[in-house]
Amino acid sequence: MESRGTKRGAGKIEEAEPWNKLLLPASSLPTDPALYVGPFPFYRRPSELGCFSLDAQRQYHGDARALRYYCPPPTNGQSPNFDLRDGYPDRYRPRDEEVQERLDHLLCWVLEHRGRLEGGPGWLAGAIVTWRGHLTKLLTTPYERQEGWQLAASRFQGTLYLSEVETPAARVQRLTRPPVLQELMYMGYKFEQYMCADKPGGSTDPSGEVNTNVAFCSVLRSRLGNHPLLFSGEVDCIDPQAPTTQPPTCYVELKTSKEMHSPGQRKSFYRRKLLKWWAQSFLPGVPNVVAGFRNPEGFVCSLKTFRTMEMFEYVRNDRDGWNPSVCMNFCAAFLSFAQNTVVQDDPRLVYLFSWEPGSPVTVSEHRDAPHAFLPTWYVEAMTQDLLSPPKTPSPKD
Repeated sequence: MESRGTKRGAGKIEEAEPWNKLLLPASSLPTDPALYVGPFPFYRRPSELGCFSLDAQRQYHGDARALRYYCPPPTNGQSPNFDLRDGYPDRYRPRDEEVQERLDHLLCWVLEHRGRLEGGPGWLAGAIVTWRGHLTKLLTTPYERQEGWQLAASRFQGTLYLSEVETPAARVQRLTRPPVLQELMYMGYKFEQYMCADKPGGSTDPSGEVNTNVAFCSVLRSRLGNHPLLFSGEVDCIDPQAPTTQPPTCYVELKTSKEMHSPGQRKSFYRRKLLKWWAQSFLPGVPNVVAGFRNPEGFVCSLKTFRTMEMFEYVRNDRDGWNPSVCMNFCAAFLSFAQNTVVQDDPRLVYLFSWEPGSPVTVSEHRDAPHAFLPTWYVEAMTQDLLSPPKTPSPKD
């Protein structure tokens, strides 16, 4: 009997064509995990290029004003007993999810720093610019069984931009979100309030408002295979006690999850939730995820730190578990697929990559509204640079 990943040739068994040898461009990309088994691809250690903040009104600021500081409760053997329902819904100001922000805040940062990007003036022209959350969805795709996605892609001045589009199913889900799910979302943010202070050595203040407009975002540079990446992701807090103060290794990701009592619950947690936590933290190089486990009444009973680089150990011997190499190989294959598909340099031309569980990734071509996502202010400013490049200061300037 043949093993998966082989095909029978003329009287002998040959290796199947691996994903990186598939002839591209193609019209679709398979997502079966078996196709992406292989060595872990090259991934450059992420380095932070800069940061920005979004304030209570969701306004952009090119600084770290929204950064918070990790302030865990004393480890005296007692339960933290954080009440995650406290303040709901009276002290809750959720972000307006009807507003489609696309890449706009990241593009503000790129525009501010385009003249002095690490890697030289030509580096951006060969890079892929996107949000960390979009890459996370790509990493988890081979194992995702429920939620599809759509990514819009445009090439402008050589750079490939990727921006998520809300699927019709996701929109319906958001608009019909039951109250219990709304409250669960609040509880995740409330946990951050119990665990973070506004300044190093400060104390937490869970009496305040939970405003999900506020965000601190790190902007990072990396490379997956031969794809240079510039991406940004929200950061929960910085650990002033971390062994190194160098971002992103001093950052901490905060999560909540329900208490687990049975082996089945733990297995499900390791297979599904831990995969998403790993993908989200591995990409930007965040070393630790601190989880608060809550009881049915919404109180945090215990805290546990998961080291990002050790998360795979929980599923290593689980035949239905996930494999980091498969995740990264698929992501690299998708980026190659996108690079080879989006050839024409035109900010108004959009390729929409669509995926539903159990199907391959497909692509369709669109022009202008409603799919074009690179804003006029960004295109015009970048075009102006080409027409009249910023002058190099003379020695006496």
